[in-house]
Amino acid sequence: MSTALSGSDVLTRWFAIIDSDRPEGILDLIAPDFRFSIVFGTGGGEARDFAGGREAMEGYLAQREKGVLTHHVLSSATVGADELVLGQARRAGALESTFVAAARLDADGRVASLMIGRSPLLDIEA
Repeated sequence: MSTALSGSDVLTRWFAIIDSDRPEGILDLIAPDFRFSIVFGTGGGEARDFAGGREAMEGYLAQREKGVLTHHVLSSATVGADELVLGQARRAGALESTFVAAARLDADGRVASLMIGRSPLLDIEA
């Protein structure tokens, strides 16, 4: 079994778009049967799970702070149709959370499944 690793292109673009003036542009990267879960840890054992398909992602985008956080991909890998990233979300340059993201791409290179987990309690760089 080959596990050659290379840079993750789609998720790197995903986070660049999320940080842009038009975060809804990520909808152009998703497959028709897209599904996702974003487990958004807030500390103290609390978390919120945003999950569903395209409509749920549109709802997630509508409720999130626009232009406040920046995502910094620290490492990425691609194994077959799977892309993985490890990064940090920062507010005004200060750590907000560490995140991991995993996407499975369809045959056209669009995100079919996405799982993101984030926690403010771990600074992966410390």
